[in-house]
Amino acid sequence: MKLFRCDHCSHLIYFENTRCERCGHRLGYEPLGNTLVSLEAGPEIWTAPALDNRQFVFCANAEYGACNWLVESQPGADPYCRACRHNEMVPDVDNPTDLAHWQVIERAKKRLIYSLLRLRLPLATRNEDAIHGLSFRFLDEDVSPTPVMTGHEDGIITIALKEADDAAREYRRTLFKEPYRTLLGHFRHEVGHHFWDILVDNQPAHAEFRRLFGDESTDYDAALQAHYANGAPADWQETHISAYATSHPWEDFAETWAHYLHLVDTTEMASAFGVRLRPEVDRAGEFAARLDFDPYGVTSIDALVENWIPLASLINNLNRAVGQHDAYPFVLTSAIIEKLDFIHHLVHAAGAVQWTVPSRDGPVPINVPIAQ
Repeated sequence: MKLFRCDHCSHLIYFENTRCERCGHRLGYEPLGNTLVSLEAGPEIWTAPALDNRQFVFCANAEYGACNWLVESQPGADPYCRACRHNEMVPDVDNPTDLAHWQVIERAKKRLIYSLLRLRLPLATRNEDAIHGLSFRFLDEDVSPTPVMTGHEDGIITIALKEADDAAREYRRTLFKEPYRTLLGHFRHEVGHHFWDILVDNQPAHAEFRRLFGDESTDYDAALQAHYANGAPADWQETHISAYATSHPWEDFAETWAHYLHLVDTTEMASAFGVRLRPEVDRAGEFAARLDFDPYGVTSIDALVENWIPLASLINNLNRAVGQHDAYPFVLTSAIIEKLDFIHHLVHAAGAVQWTVPSRDGPVPINVPIAQ
């Protein structure tokens, strides 16, 4: 994630801000320009002076405090923004608890979509592509007639609303003996399954995937049952990013995909803050880092990993200093880095292709490049 600056008063602002704390201007995120702009006029149609006075409306979900993204003001335009168009089911907004949980979930989802747009990955909605379109269902398990499980199936990602409840999520993290469990982690993991379907299954990368991750044709349900009954192998940390990643090649890929997004997005934020690391006690320079590059544009995984290791050490120790769990309780071995490298090349190869879906007016791009 990058940092933003108010184009009216130059005050530092952040991705989720809806108003500049210094000048009071309303703010909205314009995804194609990858910018958080100050707005004038309103309350329905807003003008962005920094964008040549282009006119916008807020996403329809702004009404519920669930979105700060903008939509170009045009007759007949979709009322939902580039991110919210993927929502298939949202909770009851008249229920204050459900609404509050949905607002939290949307903040995490927007960070996911930001990364996918930056990487120029194909992002079709379900209406645009009934087979490979991405959609989200945010469900309240207390009112659902069937159990709600966070997961992915055929492009549909389901998130249980209770995952937005810190106490409930921490209970599940402890119950499943997980070192890490966050909403953003859920989104990044589940979208990894989605992109496996698009970028790996029956694609040229499939053979290399099987070499690194294993044969995904093994019985998935049986593999999960065995994992929950027996746990991970004793030496799992040598080859897998998490214990859960050992359960099945699909889960190994999704876990590694999520960690790739963790590395890229966190490194971008560290770079935006101008982080430089050279601990005085580090005589060998093993924890030195100069984070002054765009991790979305690096051509090799090496630069990302070399800078990530000292950065992860920093954020973990900062967390310990305020009495929190490690923010990144994982170890990157050579085997795991090889898997990350596979995903790195997979993502960048996909981002170099112009992906489209058919329409009455001809092919429509679904990975429009956004500003850096």
